This record gives sequence, structure tokens and C-alpha cells, in this order.
Amino acid sequence: WRFVRVQYHYDEALSRSVVEFFGEPWAIDGPAAEQNLSRRLQTATSIRVEDPIVLSLEDPRLFQHPWIYFVEPGNLVLRDSEFLLRGGTAMFDDFHGPVEWDHFAGQMKRVFPDRDLVDMPASHPVFSVFYEIDEYPQIAGLGSFMAGRSWEKGGYVARLRTIFDDGGRPMLFVNWNTDMGDGLEWSNVEDYPGYLKYTSLAYRMAINQIVYALTH
Repeated sequence: WRFVRVQYHYDEALSRSVVEFFGEPWAIDGPAAEQNLSRRLQTATSIRVEDPIVLSLEDPRLFQHPWIYFVEPGNLVLRDSEFLLRGGTAMFDDFHGPVEWDHFAGQMKRVFPDRDLVDMPASHPVFSVFYEIDEYPQIAGLGSFMAGRSWEKGGYVARLRTIFDDGGRPMLFVNWNTDMGDGLEWSNVEDYPGYLKYTSLAYRMAINQIVYALTH
């Protein structure tokens, strides 16, 4: 397994403030998030882990990898669904509130006009395939944590959503109103000991999603 961060096309008007403050939205939390998760996956499981890479959606090497990662998909512009329909799994992370959801859902409807985004059932094996997870976690971004809350942009309740293929396989793990990337990125920062609870939750949920994608 290899952490594949996707360099995607994005809506420049929606992304202007993000780009001015953080840089391009597809690169947020990197490279620390993928480096930390890769190390943790290698120590927690028997999976052979390779070094993280960045690929564009047009890169043919994308089809060599079963799992790819999109951060800040509230800005995303999608043009193709072939990777997902051929058995790949995409993780979408770190977008919040109704405005970003509406944009993301609109992009999904463009590439999957006949498929719906649905909540992942609490009984789904992704919650127990490696770690037992009783409740889907809301991971606070570091800025939200320092402000004394776990939510941002009006995204008060965290949801794990997906689109199923014809065989019932989840093609997506859509982490909405939660910031797994910050949980991974800041896991080695000793200045924020209270943040470690979010780090633990982020690792567990991310590893479950990866293990499920590799085994189903």
C-alpha cells in the first residue's frame, strides 16, 4: 500500500482564500499527514507500506493503486469516475458545512448521475475491520481545537458517506465535517497534548478505511 495524494483540479473562485493562506487545497496537511499515517500503518499492521507519492487524476499510474486521497474536496472539480468503477477506493477528507457539501455532492452527481451519496450504515464492516469503532469520530482541525470546538463552517455533525457500486462495494469514504488530515499531521507535536485524543481517533478510522479498501 502507498499513500497516494491526488493533485486535483479545483474551483479557483471557491478556493481563493484557501490558496492565499494555505497554498493549493489538494496539498493541505502534506507531507506530514501521509508520512505519519504511513509509519503508523506499517507498525500497526502487517501491510507492506511504500513511500507516499502525489499523482494527478490524469496520471495512468493511478490505476496501480487501490486507494487514493483527496483533501479539501469542497473545492474539487471532477472530470472522470473510471478509477472508482474499476475497483479503486477514494478517501475524501477535511471539508465542512452545507456550502462545501453542496459543491462536493454536485461534483459527484456529475460523474455518477445515477448513484446517490448515502450515509455509511453503523453496522458496516469498515467500523470493525481492524479497530472496533463504536461511533464515527469528529476530528477537530487544530485551529478549531485551539478555539475550543470540534466543528467548523457550520458542520456540527460528522458523517461518513459513500457511493456504492453495483456489487455493494463502497467506492468512496467521504469524511464530512471532520478533519482526519489534521489529526494525522499534528500527531507528533508535543505543544498540544490535549490534541492526542483526536490523533488516536484519526489513525483508527483512517486505518480501518485503508484495510477495508485492501481486503474488499
